[in-house]
Amino acid sequence: MVAEGARRRVVVEVCNARNLMPKDGQGTACAYAVVDFDGQRRRTATRPRDLNPQWGERLEFLVHDPGAMAAETLELNLYNDKKAIAAAGSGRRSGTFLGKVKVAGASFAKEGEEALVYYPLEKRSVFSQIRGEIGLKIWFVDEAPPPPAAPAAEEKGAAAGSDAAGGGGEKKEAAAEAKAEEKKPDDAAGAPAEEKKPTEEKKPAEEAAKTEEKKPAEGDNKEKKDDKGGKKKSPEKGKKDGNKPKEEEKKKDDEKKKDAPPPPSQSKQAAPPPSPSKKELAVAGGVAGDLEIRPQSAADKSIAASGTSASYDLVDRVPYLFVRLLKAKRHSGSGGPLYAQLTVGTHAVRTRAATAAGEWDLVFAFHKDSLTDTSLEVSVLEEAKKPEKKEGEEGEPVQPPDAHLGSVSFDLHEVPKRSPPDSALAPQWYTLEAEGDACDVMVAVWVGTQVDEAFQEAWHSDAGGYLTHTRAKAYLSPKLWYLRLSVIQAQDLRLPDTTAVAKELYVKAQLGAQVFKTGRVPLGSAAAGASNPSWNEDLLFVAAEPFDPVLVVAVEDAFSGHPVGQARVPLSTVHRRADDRVEPPSRWLNLCGGDEARPYAGRVHVRVCLEGGYHVLDEAANVASDVRAASKHLSKPPVGMLEVGVRGAANLVPMKIAADGASGSTDAYVVLKYGPKWARTRTILDQFNPRWNEQYAWDVFDPCTVLTVAVFDNVRYKQQQSAAAAGDMNMNNNNNNKDSRIGKLRIRLSTLDVNRVYASSFALTAVHPVGVRKMGELELAIRFTCPSWLTLMQAYGSPLLPRMHYVRPLGPAQQDVLRHTAMRIVSARLARSEPPLGPEVVQYLLDTDTHAFSMRRSKANWFRVVGCLSHVAAAVKWAHRVRTWAHPPTTVLVHALLLAVVLCPEMILPTACLYLFLVLLWRYRARPRGPAGMDPRLSHVDSVGPDELDEEFDGVPSARPADVVRARYDRLRAVAARGQTLLGDVAAQGERIEALLSWRDPRATMLFAAACLATALVLYAVPFQVLLLAMGFYYLRHPRFRGDMPSAGFNFFRRLPSLSDRVL
Repeated sequence: MVAEGARRRVVVEVCNARNLMPKDGQGTACAYAVVDFDGQRRRTATRPRDLNPQWGERLEFLVHDPGAMAAETLELNLYNDKKAIAAAGSGRRSGTFLGKVKVAGASFAKEGEEALVYYPLEKRSVFSQIRGEIGLKIWFVDEAPPPPAAPAAEEKGAAAGSDAAGGGGEKKEAAAEAKAEEKKPDDAAGAPAEEKKPTEEKKPAEEAAKTEEKKPAEGDNKEKKDDKGGKKKSPEKGKKDGNKPKEEEKKKDDEKKKDAPPPPSQSKQAAPPPSPSKKELAVAGGVAGDLEIRPQSAADKSIAASGTSASYDLVDRVPYLFVRLLKAKRHSGSGGPLYAQLTVGTHAVRTRAATAAGEWDLVFAFHKDSLTDTSLEVSVLEEAKKPEKKEGEEGEPVQPPDAHLGSVSFDLHEVPKRSPPDSALAPQWYTLEAEGDACDVMVAVWVGTQVDEAFQEAWHSDAGGYLTHTRAKAYLSPKLWYLRLSVIQAQDLRLPDTTAVAKELYVKAQLGAQVFKTGRVPLGSAAAGASNPSWNEDLLFVAAEPFDPVLVVAVEDAFSGHPVGQARVPLSTVHRRADDRVEPPSRWLNLCGGDEARPYAGRVHVRVCLEGGYHVLDEAANVASDVRAASKHLSKPPVGMLEVGVRGAANLVPMKIAADGASGSTDAYVVLKYGPKWARTRTILDQFNPRWNEQYAWDVFDPCTVLTVAVFDNVRYKQQQSAAAAGDMNMNNNNNNKDSRIGKLRIRLSTLDVNRVYASSFALTAVHPVGVRKMGELELAIRFTCPSWLTLMQAYGSPLLPRMHYVRPLGPAQQDVLRHTAMRIVSARLARSEPPLGPEVVQYLLDTDTHAFSMRRSKANWFRVVGCLSHVAAAVKWAHRVRTWAHPPTTVLVHALLLAVVLCPEMILPTACLYLFLVLLWRYRARPRGPAGMDPRLSHVDSVGPDELDEEFDGVPSARPADVVRARYDRLRAVAARGQTLLGDVAAQGERIEALLSWRDPRATMLFAAACLATALVLYAVPFQVLLLAMGFYYLRHPRFRGDMPSAGFNFFRRLPSLSDRVL
């Protein structure tokens, strides 16, 4: 947070560019950069004739609203300066576009944490020819607020200023007029530029580039005028002018309009100036040609594109009766603790006991449909003191009743209504109606909706009141990094046991609960030398912010298991990098032996760094909801916004069955997960058709991501009540308090139309060990808004994962281990929240059991492959029907098509593309009209038996009896045998082709060689088109000219030998 009155500056250091596109016709380019941020524009110098220019210039921008800096976007445009190579005397500057870069304000680093990041240059349009990258360092600086000025100093400064104005009025007036005349041409040149800026995006690319180049030309003209006057304006002076106070700028404007005395000098002002407004900065900009640019955030653009200005427009506005109870006071003075009781219809709520002042500051929200009365009664009572037990008395003394101090009643028909953005209703004092001492209570009563800001922290009549485990909350996953430890070698090792001859050493590294080891290196080998073993291996860990304190690196003996020595690496000193262009620095770690005899046990050479260029996968790759890199320097602005309204559920099955089995209940809540943000609705107690009507929003950075929604039955809140009644504060350690699964669905954003609301119900199906059940229906409203269609289309051509995943890829097995580690870290962190998001909830949404064996999933994947190949099988069947003249008109048309293709081969590709376009156009009518949920038929939940479902839920190692495990193993062996046979048949076909070329069967290879020679002679003598026609007509010949036995070529291939006869 920035202190009030403080200033924030953003510093952009344009370092260099690489591999730019030549634009001057001579294989070079004269590049310069124009940077726009928060309505300000800065320009670097031109580097002539260099495709790898070096600038090293720092450009500063003043942040007008530090709180909204994360929503701003810094845009850098790179141009080729044609004036640097054109003939002199034209007086006109024009440039060619070389690329652009957009950096989100949320990725700016603090001062001291900046790093050099290379951004790839992006295209401005589809037809731009762009390549290369540019290196930038971006950080922000917070300046302390100026101290308050003394009043006497202000008066003294004003008096001195008036004396100075009176003494030298004529000279300063003349100087002011001369300054105003000099400034007029610049203002006249700057005004048209400000008018042209809003329409620059609509112009063609060439006109936009020319418009961008006019501003540097105006800056050059202004420098020429300064030279004529004998005074040159430096960039430092321009910055100072941009930081002048408001009072001085306003007085200068008055001087231009009226002949008023000049303002007092800045050196005589006692107090520093306040922060200038955005309008004043635009007028007093230190760089010629500054334009007012105010980019919208993703949320603003999405709301503007969708045509709505209010939240909660995807759900129903539900009326609630809000009662805000602040405090109470007695006219008679002090007394016992007070508490209040609210009664409306069947609802009776009691507050906690407060002090004599009676301060509560509580908000109660009653669902209006559940109110059965037309009046609300607020009563204040005094808690009676517990009588002391006298000596000799048996049993507990009788507790006296609480004293009723009075009550006040409100007619619900006269309660005012309120909806944001109206201000909160001010509470008022009400005198209670009582017979004894008077008492007042401060209360506010109004009718609002769930949009009210008091709703989130209020007591809810439909969610169990103030129960912690029933409240709606939003969670954030911890920020994950990959920690790479490169173990190079060790030196000067002092082993604890010198008697052993053969030793094998390895390096073990531990970060929290993660332990990884290198390979073993025997001492005395070529890799170990005398006592300097070398490994050159990389170990990868998953680190979560805030990081664990240290990384422990130890060298151990593989045979004895005793450590040779260990060292600790604080993670606060670890280098962070965003790409692989710069290797992290290596370091030598001194090993501590662990005993007094060996305080120094050698040293190990390592390289440690936090990899910010990777995205740490914490969910299955096929259902990923976030693919951004860990380093915020590589983050890009969002392309749109996803809004989800959770309306309600219908026909939920009972999840808690009573002891007699005659009744049941369900306490349902919904969890939504997209990106690092998790959203949890409040729990509606004892409802089979709950209505939540809650709405959530996420920024979307990639359209090819998946939203996951799951419904659970809340079990923890009942155990919380039981633990609170029993005084057990360690309820979260109980393994039985797991919320039950009701159902889950996934929605892929790429299947949604932009700026359209989808309101539909999705079936909830859950797989249980006893079978598959339909658990109910979930009603959602979904909207994906995107302000720029072109940006959305460009996202489809960009890589799915960050660059480091392709230049230094991770192995599949390593990725799987790291993914499960990340899942455990996220699950552990969210379980420590309040209210906790249970591990069973997190693991269900993250699909931790995706790679576990399941006969049902195996069948589903097999039939998915068959479904993809069904189109090929249908084409083969159609060709067979044409070949056998099953439908003679079709076969005749195929003959005609064959003639056209052979005689006009240049029409093959255009005709195929046109045919594909027409097919897609025809299928557009049958496109999916809405997002699809889970498909039970595709999942093959009905084609498996109870034993196979029980096997799916069985853990590793198995907990079933030995005979059950033996039967399952035999069944798996039968399935594997069929797969084994299929693999053997596929391998045999490839081996037959190899045998044809390897002379394994000499007679077959000789026949094949003779056939190749004859085919070559025929192809030389006969035109290729005639040969194609002959082959096509022969293939499509009538069945009366075809035998019923396989062809000679097929028989020849089947007789070729394979290696199956040599397998044991």
